[in-house]
Amino acid sequence: MTSYRDAGVDIDAANEAVAGMAAAVRATYTDRVLSDVGSFGGLFSVEDWPGRPVLVASTDGVGTKVKLAAQHRRWRGIGHDLVNHCVNDILVQGARPLFFLDYVATARLESAVIVEIVTGIAEACGAVGCAVLGGETAEMPGVYVEGAVDVAGTIVGMVDRDAVLPRLGDMRVGTPLWALPSSGPHTNGYSLIRHLIEGRDLPEGFIDALLQPHRCYLADLAGTDALGLAHITGGGLLDNVNRVLPASLSARIELGSWEVPPLFRQLVAWGSLPVHEAYRTFNMGVGMVGIGGTPPPGAFPVGELVDRPASGEAVLLVP
Repeated sequence: MTSYRDAGVDIDAANEAVAGMAAAVRATYTDRVLSDVGSFGGLFSVEDWPGRPVLVASTDGVGTKVKLAAQHRRWRGIGHDLVNHCVNDILVQGARPLFFLDYVATARLESAVIVEIVTGIAEACGAVGCAVLGGETAEMPGVYVEGAVDVAGTIVGMVDRDAVLPRLGDMRVGTPLWALPSSGPHTNGYSLIRHLIEGRDLPEGFIDALLQPHRCYLADLAGTDALGLAHITGGGLLDNVNRVLPASLSARIELGSWEVPPLFRQLVAWGSLPVHEAYRTFNMGVGMVGIGGTPPPGAFPVGELVDRPASGEAVLLVP
């Protein structure tokens, strides 16, 4: 007699994982959540929301950082990475999070690993008042290699239509740029990072720095009057700042205006990375860039807006 477990899928382990994560997930619920763990679809009430609310949604993952987490059996921070990345993505449009859905896929389900990841997700959601409304755990032998885990998440937030960012029409030449520091590489550049550290005998502190969770900027930017915000994710400063600029303006970023953390300096040295490659791959110590308005505590100036040159360069890195 053949069972589903013989083909590599353990339903009992999946049920064990759901039972283990249920309390952490329910801890994120408010009166607006109308469903429970295990429902086919999550229900969230917005019927009495004031103003002219606009829903903002984003989906993302944490990339190959999961590979490093697997090597060192550190999973809870991956849950924080996933949520905080997604919160920041909708924050740059002025939205606050309402609810979150996660997806965890693996070749062979280890209930303890799934519980750790989802507990991290629930902790991060609870910190920003966001409900974990649903999720999916997929065990797919033959699709993923043994030991591999992938995570992704979808967040939905809300903003009043009059507060949607960026406010492109208000940006001018000379509008100042400021930034908030990152907590490390966040969730980007890990394919290169793993290549650069391969075969090196790294101290535990270096691994700690590489696996430091992605910083969430929601509390820092509560009530911000910035004209625009850029979350520095894949593509670094060069690609992400451009996403919130009008076509007529460029961002002039002064590289000496902040101290690049030692972790990034070491990675750049190991890879002999040119400036363009370094600032397009890593955040180099900058997790969020703001345009205009009043910089929040902890922010530092990094440049200003200028007329876009004939070359069309959107971000100008200057010494």
